[in-house]
Amino acid sequence: MNSRNRVTTAATLILLVCLGGAATFVRKLDRLRGDAALQETLYIPSPVVLKRMSLGYTGLLADIYWTRVVQYFGGHHHEGAMEYKLLAPLLDITTTLDPHLVVAYEFGGTFLAQKPPEGAGDPDAAARLVERGIRENPDAWRLYYHLGFIDYIERHDAKAAADAFERGSRVPGAHPWMKIMAATMAEHGGDPNTAKLLWTKIYENTEDKLIKANAAKHLRSIKANEDIAYLDQLVAAYQQRVGQLPQSWNEMISAGYLRGVPVDPSGTPYRLQSNGRVQVQHPEDFSFLSEGAQPSR
Repeated sequence: MNSRNRVTTAATLILLVCLGGAATFVRKLDRLRGDAALQETLYIPSPVVLKRMSLGYTGLLADIYWTRVVQYFGGHHHEGAMEYKLLAPLLDITTTLDPHLVVAYEFGGTFLAQKPPEGAGDPDAAARLVERGIRENPDAWRLYYHLGFIDYIERHDAKAAADAFERGSRVPGAHPWMKIMAATMAEHGGDPNTAKLLWTKIYENTEDKLIKANAAKHLRSIKANEDIAYLDQLVAAYQQRVGQLPQSWNEMISAGYLRGVPVDPSGTPYRLQSNGRVQVQHPEDFSFLSEGAQPSR
């Protein structure tokens, strides 16, 4: 081995050791620093500068920053945080370092889009992130699916969602239900069953525990909303027939309107208020009830 090769090999080994040491050091710092300190710094906040400093080892640094994204979001979510100030900058760094890290666009978009405390509550930033992912990875059909989901559920734009699903359905290897979702959005964008279908697909097709649990919460809330709307109709029918509001479920059972005490998706009986309103017993278990179904405070 000549002198130049020996120098090159030695320099490469030193760089790898330094990067590995830096990764370990950063993880230790994250464990030692409090949340307030973490809020003050990203260590190297510019993704462009960081990419230049990586000397070509951007994939390694992208993995480190993606790990930080997951840790940051998971920690804040566990604490019920209402703000995720570093989430967008961390995702920007991660995807600049590795534009083909598809998982960062998929889950990062979901983390950004959903309302606090389930996410950062910034669906526009989420849509921009996923669109960027599509530009960098046009053959990743799942990104179109995530974009359609964000457009419909969080941005309330059925037309944009239909477009995203349609674009994704043309990608080779895309799941056949992408075409079904495109047609459903175009024809029945305002139907509550459309939201149920989307959350069901999310629940069935994600392996991420946080996203799966969040989808289950949405599905429980959707079912409770449907139950309460139906029970409200029965209460109104009872009042019209009897001339007064029922004061218990037993009165409605005796009158033939119900076969038994109605229960929510968790198996807990619904509460019938004296003013005729139907409510869940434990609203903390149903984070996404519609406004009319929320208990009065």
